[in-house]
Amino acid sequence: MNITMNRELVSVLAECAAACNYCAVSCLQEDDVKMMERCIRLDLDCAAICKMALDYVSRDSTMKRDVLDLCARVCRECGAECEKHSHMEHCRMCAEACRRCEQACQQA
Repeated sequence: MNITMNRELVSVLAECAAACNYCAVSCLQEDDVKMMERCIRLDLDCAAICKMALDYVSRDSTMKRDVLDLCARVCRECGAECEKHSHMEHCRMCAEACRRCEQACQQA
């Protein structure tokens, strides 16, 4: 992985983690938090795996491919869930970040 591609991937991973954390916190402020439970859980899972993947990529770990594959899968799940709530700005933005991150992880 060349250094430019690595920087782009690190940036996308960080942006996705931030979007997921923001979405989770915003979902907790919605009137029907119970309805948002799956979204919140996936947001937290996605933020965590993105941060973990960022660590693996930044140190060029021999296990980064496995972590990136899992990250892409979690991003796909989180993005799909957030799309169900795309009428909420934070979910729409999170879904977009998850899609970008999923693609970046697959292409890395």
